[in-house]
Amino acid sequence: MVALAVVGVALILVILWDAFETMVLPRRVTRKFRLTRLYYRNIWYLWLKAVSALMKGKRQETFLSFFGPLSLLLLLIIWATGLISGFALVNWGASTPIRTPDGTTGFITYLYLSGTTFFTLGLGDVVPVGPLARLLTVVEAGLGFGFLALVIGYLPALNQSFSRREVNIVLLDARAGSPPTAAELLLRRCRGTDSAEARLQYLTAWEGWAAELLESHLSYPVLAYFRSQHDNQSWLAALTVILDTSAFVLVALQEPCSRQARLTFAMARHAIVDLALVFNRPPLRPSNERLSPEGFALLRKTFAKEGLPIKEGGEVEQELMELRRLYEPYVNSLSHYFRLSVPPWHLESKQRDNWMTSAWDGGGKAAKSAGFEEEKEHF
Repeated sequence: MVALAVVGVALILVILWDAFETMVLPRRVTRKFRLTRLYYRNIWYLWLKAVSALMKGKRQETFLSFFGPLSLLLLLIIWATGLISGFALVNWGASTPIRTPDGTTGFITYLYLSGTTFFTLGLGDVVPVGPLARLLTVVEAGLGFGFLALVIGYLPALNQSFSRREVNIVLLDARAGSPPTAAELLLRRCRGTDSAEARLQYLTAWEGWAAELLESHLSYPVLAYFRSQHDNQSWLAALTVILDTSAFVLVALQEPCSRQARLTFAMARHAIVDLALVFNRPPLRPSNERLSPEGFALLRKTFAKEGLPIKEGGEVEQELMELRRLYEPYVNSLSHYFRLSVPPWHLESKQRDNWMTSAWDGGGKAAKSAGFEEEKEHF
C-alpha cells in the first residue's frame, strides 16, 4: 500500500510542475518529455485523423478551429482529475482513517473525499480522522483553491494574447487582400508621395507584431492552435506575408527603408524558427515553388507599371531566393502541422476582400456599386 502512496505523490508533483510550466513559467521549456507537450501532440494527431475522415470542405476547417479551446478545457480537466486521483491514492495507500455514514472505506470513498476537498465543497458526509488525514485534506483544499484561481487568471490572459494577435491579422484584409499576399501589400502601400515613409512605419509596426507573436506563443504554445475568424486568414499567413514583403523590400526596392526591412525580416524569421522548434517541426522544403521565375518577372512588370523602383539585374532574383530559403522551409513545415494554408506571393486572379463581402448584399454587390471594387487598391 505504501507504493500506492508513492505513486500518488509522484502524480501530484508531475501535474503541479506541468501546470506551473504551462500557465506560470514565462519562457520556453526545452525538456523533451513533458506531459502537456505529449498530450497536445497525440490529441492533435487524433483530432486531425477524425476530422479528415468525417468532415469535408469548410466543415473541416470549422471543426479544426474547435480544437484549440476544447483541448485547453480538456487539459484542465485532466490536471484536476490527476490531482484528485493523486490525493486519493495517497490517502488510500497510507490507510488514513476516515468516518463515513455507512462505515465502509475503499478507493472510491477516498476518491470522493478527494474530489469534494479539491473543489472545496465541504459536504461533511465523509470526514478525515487523525492528523495525517486532516493535513492532506487541508493541503488539497489549498491546492484546489489555488488551481482554480490560477485557471481563472490564465484564461483571460490567453484570450487577451489571442485578441492582440488577431487585430493586425484583420488589418491585413484591406491592406494586403484576402488571402493576404506580399505583392498586394506592396501595391496598395506604394501609391502616394509619402509611400516610402508609410512602408517604413508599416514595417516597424509589423516588427513589433512579430516580436509579440514570438513572446506570446512561446509562453502559451496553445495559442498556435487557435485559428483566425476567417478561413483565408491565419497567424502563419500573416507572418509569411511579412517575411515575403521584408525580403522583397530588402533586395529589390531602391528606397531608404531597407534597414527597417532587415530588422523586420530578422524578427519575423526569429519567430518562425523558434515556433518550429517549440512544436518540433524540422524544416521541410516546399513541394511547389511559391515564386517561379515567371512569377518574379510578372512581379517586376507589375511593380514597374505602378511606379515602384525595382533593381535591375538577375542577382536580385538570386538574392531573394537566398532569403526565402531562410524561412520558407519552416513556414512549410508549420503549415503541414497546423493544416494552415501558405499564401502565394501574388494572386492569379482578383478576389474580393473579406470586408467587401456579406451574406446580405449578394457577395459584395454593395461595395461594388459604391465604387470600392475599383478603388480598393488605394487602401
